[in-house]
Amino acid sequence: MPRIVSLLPSATEIVAALDFREELLGRSHECDYPDWVRSLPVLTKAAFSPEGASREIDRQVQTLLERGLSLYRVDIEKLQWLRPDFIVTQSQCEVCAVSEGELERALSEWVGRPAHIVSLRGNTLKEVWADIARVAAELEVPERGQSLVSELQAKVERLSARILPLRDRPTVACIEWLDPLMAAGNWIPELVECAGGIPLFGKAGNHSPWLEWEALREANPEVIVVFPCGFDIARTRQEFSLLQNHSSWQGLAAVKNRRVYLADGNQYFNRPGPRLVDSIEILAELLHPEAFEPRTRDRAWAPA
Repeated sequence: MPRIVSLLPSATEIVAALDFREELLGRSHECDYPDWVRSLPVLTKAAFSPEGASREIDRQVQTLLERGLSLYRVDIEKLQWLRPDFIVTQSQCEVCAVSEGELERALSEWVGRPAHIVSLRGNTLKEVWADIARVAAELEVPERGQSLVSELQAKVERLSARILPLRDRPTVACIEWLDPLMAAGNWIPELVECAGGIPLFGKAGNHSPWLEWEALREANPEVIVVFPCGFDIARTRQEFSLLQNHSSWQGLAAVKNRRVYLADGNQYFNRPGPRLVDSIEILAELLHPEAFEPRTRDRAWAPA
């Protein structure tokens, strides 16, 4: 049986979905789904405080990056004790989790048994599906990976079939950070399109772009969905005044028409794994309430 450590929440969800519960031995400090992973040893911690306001978190992150320092720390002693055969991390975003480079530096200090690093790099839905298949192949269960990908793709197709007859295609601004303002890129524009909306600002496959208030005002989106990276709904609501207090906010069409929503980015939109399909369903509920019952309201999203 392979001994597996995951240092990324979406990777943990992939490993769990591939039915490796018994083989998963350690996790990052942010891995919390499925619930049973919370009992696993924690192998990382952030080098910055994630409890401050958005502007302060951004300042800390930028300072560390400018100094060439890692945003996360790996507990080498615990890693050695667990003796993993596979360590799953990512190379997609140095802000999101322990990077492949950081892990290689940590392992260079390791004099025990070697471990194979599996690094996820999905920036689009297609690449996320490929990551799932690659993890399964690395763990020598390619058929499980193909089955899982096929199941997820079938769910997306069923959602698309329900959305196809709908005529309304609202313009959508997805906000991934509050201060400074950032739109959502990577896979998010695809999720919006799958849910029957027209994404603004971010481009599929590209990193999330900074967003000027003037650009937001000029685009005047019909729907705004706010899901800061790493924030749940409650945390987002605590800082929502950063948007409300701006002089341009009240004039936006989405605000006037009460079509601004807060979503759980930490659990759904920010994690490039199996629950991106759930994120599409969440968006479909927001964009097309006439066709989709609000099944995930209060659990995954809430009106602003």
